[in-house]
Amino acid sequence: MPVITHQVRVRYAETDQMGIVYYANYLVWFELGRVELLRSLGLAYSQLEKEHECILPVVEATCRYRSPAKYDDEILIETHPAMLRGSVLKFAYRILRKGADGAKPTLLAEGETVHVVCDDQLKRKALPEHYADALRKLMPEHRAHPTT
Repeated sequence: MPVITHQVRVRYAETDQMGIVYYANYLVWFELGRVELLRSLGLAYSQLEKEHECILPVVEATCRYRSPAKYDDEILIETHPAMLRGSVLKFAYRILRKGADGAKPTLLAEGETVHVVCDDQLKRKALPEHYADALRKLMPEHRAHPTT
């Protein structure tokens, strides 16, 4: 189950000559979902960078395309943190076309990004504890097995 869903409309500039969304734009939407997830938790990327001197470079990205998105489609970006181990953080995403008139959304793509928490010299460091705690609470294994 997604933790955060963000809705966008496909812009003309995001499509190719065939009117289909250019494949790399799905990764842009993954970033949008990730930023909105953190923002929904009151955890801004800018705050992480400025106050905690942490960056989250993407070290791996995967995307499996299921069905094409097209110009003017309303899409839903579902995002949740999938794993946090040491300085490695993984997010999972699903991109769906919003169903018309209450119809079920259509899965367009799904993927993951893996990040390493680093300082500005690209040296690994720990994610600040309040960020880690907030993200862990949203991970599937934590929701399935809450600690007391």
